[in-house]
Amino acid sequence: MIDYALILISNYPNKQWSLNGTDYSGLIWFSESPKPTQAELDAQWPTVNYDNQVAQVEATRRTQYEAQSDGIFFEWQRGTNTQAAWEAAVQAVKDANPYPPAP
Repeated sequence: MIDYALILISNYPNKQWSLNGTDYSGLIWFSESPKPTQAELDAQWPTVNYDNQVAQVEATRRTQYEAQSDGIFFEWQRGTNTQAAWEAAVQAVKDANPYPPAP
């Protein structure tokens, strides 16, 4: 399902619009520039969706790095753990949270 609100938020940040419901038919355009067509927005969806998925993966990775690998990094820096242990912890987070396939 195409998320028109996400497309508009991502690609038209300085435009004013309202979306009643989730369909293109509910899009009310208030900006001076021409209203994008449904075909234009539909064509933008794969990239916007991919970028959103990547952002979600990166946010999850950040949280998991803090919880699972940052402590090991500081242990390595103090000499109480190894670089290999830290790298393994980082790789485990990456393996558990892969990027989506590109559109």
